[in-house]
Amino acid sequence: MENYQDKLFPFAYNIVGSVEDAKDVVQDVVIKHYASDSAGIDNVMGYLVKSVINHAINTKRRNQKIVADRLWLPEPMATDRSDANINREEIISYSLLVMLEKLSARERAVFILKEAFDYSHSEIGDVLDISIENARKLLSRSKKKIRSEEYQCAPANHKQSSSYLNDYIKAIKNGDVKSLEKMLSEDISLTADGGGQIKVVRELTEGRKLSLKILFYVFQTYQEFQTIKITEVNHQPALLFYDDETLTNCQVFELDESQSMVKKIYSVLDPAKLELLS
Repeated sequence: MENYQDKLFPFAYNIVGSVEDAKDVVQDVVIKHYASDSAGIDNVMGYLVKSVINHAINTKRRNQKIVADRLWLPEPMATDRSDANINREEIISYSLLVMLEKLSARERAVFILKEAFDYSHSEIGDVLDISIENARKLLSRSKKKIRSEEYQCAPANHKQSSSYLNDYIKAIKNGDVKSLEKMLSEDISLTADGGGQIKVVRELTEGRKLSLKILFYVFQTYQEFQTIKITEVNHQPALLFYDDETLTNCQVFELDESQSMVKKIYSVLDPAKLELLS
């Protein structure tokens, strides 16, 4: 059972964007499978993938209705742990997860099956019980909505960004506005999600000038005496902020192609989304 769960998890997580919900989806499907008469199933893994995908679509639809009135960021997942059973290379990048929020649950499933798992349009049609032509149309529509060419499903390893984040930490700790300004793109955006439990300063901040003010204000007000750890989340460089032993904030960085400037910072403060990451 465990082997099936590990293989099925990336399918569910990439669709729902939540570790806990993905685990629940997979567990529900696997338990139901073992409790039923599966003697006539020739391709068990294929059957389970189809069940997980469709269950995940329904879960995502339900969750989208619940959080429709506020900004929502996916639950971050550590991808720097090589000893885990889950194939973390199949976990898509954090920036792409955020972009996929623009899609319907079904469009999201089609995109992920094609781009992350290399399914053919025929295989996608079989999984979702749709025609090949419909699968093509859904994929085309999803790519137009999210400009998918800008985001790889599994980007290259970002270990080289550690020195960059060290410079970032040094600049913000020293209050070095000029140095930090050079590290931020002119059209940088900051997105913060407190999950309705933590009140954030601003959910969305755009532009270098205002972003600098927000970053320094948040650091000097809340983070100055916290422990900062550099890590990798969903294949992207990230900072974890700890108040004693409690993880209070995960900031995921999207850098430009040259790895020299920050384009986006996603700040997750929702305690429920930080629990497993810590």
